Amino acid sequence: MSSITRRRALGVAAGAAGAVAVLARTGQAATAAPRASADEPASFDEVYQGRRIRGGPAHGGGHHGGHHGGGYTVTVDGRELHVMRNADGTWISVVHHYEPVATPRELARAAVRELRGAPLVPLALG
Repeated sequence: MSSITRRRALGVAAGAAGAVAVLARTGQAATAAPRASADEPASFDEVYQGRRIRGGPAHGGGHHGGHHGGGYTVTVDGRELHVMRNADGTWISVVHHYEPVATPRELARAAVRELRGAPLVPLALG
């Protein structure tokens, strides 16, 4: 004989609330997914805190630029910074992973601040 307990009822309710939240976010992402070319980030090339940072459309030379970065590559002093574009349009990198930023330029600047003068070491995925 199976009777529902308060713990089981609360678990089911919490699971349903989580599913509703996921569906709501998925619906928002689906309506925002088609991006116009005007929404793509602008290229940049500047010296920030003594470091040369560059960003622009990937040309297939970088290992990860075209996959996670949505076809966009960022470099610090000529070394590729592994970048990823989140579903909400924000950007993160291996150096600045826990605080998403709005643009790749902001991401490159944040990485320079985090590096504090240290060289960017290539990401080795074996």
